[in-house]
Amino acid sequence: MSTQEPLQYTSNGLPILIPNMKPLPQDVWKPTKHLTKPEPPPPPPDLAPAAEAAALLAGVDGKALLKKTKPRRTVDYFGPMGRWYALKKTAPSPGYIPHLHPAAPYIIDLLPPIAYPNNPSTSLCTKFVHTSTNKVRGPVNCVTWTPTGRRVLTGSTSGEFTLWNGLTFNFETILQAHDNAIRAFEFNHSGAFLASADQGGVVKYFQENMNCVFSYPAHPSAIRGLSFSPNDSRFVTGSDDATLKIWAFEESREERTLTGHGWDVRCVQWHPSKGLLVSGSKDNLIKFWDPRTGTCLSTLHQHKNTIQALAFSPHLDGNYLAAGSRDQSVSVFDIRAMKEFRMYKGHKREVCSLAWHPIHPILVSGGSEGDLLYWDLFSPTNTASAALPSTLPFSSVVTPSEPRATLSQAHDSNIWSLAFHPLGHLLASASNDHTTRFWSRERPGDSSSVFSGGGEKPPEAAEGDGDDDGDDAWGQDEGENALPGLGGMPGLYDQNVGPNGGWEDQKLGGMSRDTTMYDDSDALPGFGPSDMVVDSSGGGQGRGRGYGIQPSYGPPGGGGGGRAPLPQASSMLPRQADGFNDGAKKSRWGP
Repeated sequence: MSTQEPLQYTSNGLPILIPNMKPLPQDVWKPTKHLTKPEPPPPPPDLAPAAEAAALLAGVDGKALLKKTKPRRTVDYFGPMGRWYALKKTAPSPGYIPHLHPAAPYIIDLLPPIAYPNNPSTSLCTKFVHTSTNKVRGPVNCVTWTPTGRRVLTGSTSGEFTLWNGLTFNFETILQAHDNAIRAFEFNHSGAFLASADQGGVVKYFQENMNCVFSYPAHPSAIRGLSFSPNDSRFVTGSDDATLKIWAFEESREERTLTGHGWDVRCVQWHPSKGLLVSGSKDNLIKFWDPRTGTCLSTLHQHKNTIQALAFSPHLDGNYLAAGSRDQSVSVFDIRAMKEFRMYKGHKREVCSLAWHPIHPILVSGGSEGDLLYWDLFSPTNTASAALPSTLPFSSVVTPSEPRATLSQAHDSNIWSLAFHPLGHLLASASNDHTTRFWSRERPGDSSSVFSGGGEKPPEAAEGDGDDDGDDAWGQDEGENALPGLGGMPGLYDQNVGPNGGWEDQKLGGMSRDTTMYDDSDALPGFGPSDMVVDSSGGGQGRGRGYGIQPSYGPPGGGGGGRAPLPQASSMLPRQADGFNDGAKKSRWGP
């Protein structure tokens, strides 16, 4: 039986039920390891000697074996898409988007372009990513992304299909698809089949696994354009025989032949949602066709030289048509009124290719001088024309707009084809310089960006360093790949942008035509006052080429207006004009 301690009482005679707590001892353990400086991690083991020794035993070159292990850079869209879907569930309001700051920690907050419907500046693919080159070098005439966006398909003058990985941009496979140069191909809207056409006028059908299922001659001359109808039941081809043909896809049967052009048909497009065809020709005309009756609905005469490229806008219900010409200009037409909506002049030589961004009203054009220019459809027009008297009756003249971003010498020669990733965060460009290059969006606080006028030239792909065997075409360090800069790009914090980055007071369907005219409207292309701008460093900008006149690129010893010096004529590839001179034999370099 245990004995209880006697109760203690206060001075008032009340018992103390809770005894006094004993003080804790002074030698209590306290953590101190967090106060010491952490030790650096152990260095990784040097595997080079072991790898070289194993390679020597196997009878291969050890240095070549080590080159294969160099990691590739990846532009991955899974992270931003996952964060965007998670944000839609956790956002405090339906339209909430985290505010981006120009700092590296905010890179993880960069969402896909579809998350910024009112901010087209997030879709300017101006950062050089990668150069892909086949071992057997040759001009690349066309490029497209697979419908899933996981791979890039290119077609070359050797008749080969080359498949590149869409994340790491390395070589995957190559296929001898045609006997002649591939001039056009396109996936149908369902993504189940690919139709391609070549220099000999042959059309072939391919499945998703690149298995050729059918082939037949469609034209006696080269086919320059191919486009599917909205329901994939038909497609149209345009050829050098100055005709367009509408084909039933499943039956491979010709339904109708459209005649009306006076020269070679260079491009053709089927409206993405309507029964409407548009074609551009060497006769400088843009014609609209009714595919049901085969009649010409309208003809546009705005351009003064060959129409090289046409593209319907994938957004805005396809109401805008972009046209690129050899007169060094790009025009955007409103097909509802059949009038010119915008004129873009910035290329120094002819425009070869066009591509619309899949999300935003941004148009990118590629020229034969190797430049890539980005145009915002609803950006403010050129402010230099504001000084003109407002009383002049020039309501039918459209003021040229300034490019939103410029990539000078993105390629060394003609840019034949452009294609945006279905998500809009990557751009692939195919060129006459035998390379396919990839461009991505700038990242917040990206220190490798070069924000100088005209940018700088991408690193050269060394001979034999193609991607057929998995070699990487990147340079030795990050600085070599930091390109291209862009001058005067309106960013996220400009004074004339809205709270979300979009242009204020811009309605997508209600833009009115300008009542001013540009200064050099009566000048020959390439010889207007805007082509003789001299920068502050004293270098001459140089004239563009106009109608076969040989250009001059600034005074001797001049800076060249921020551009790298052009190569000598002996080292340049044949010009596009060499393949299309009147009465001359067509060169194999032109598409």
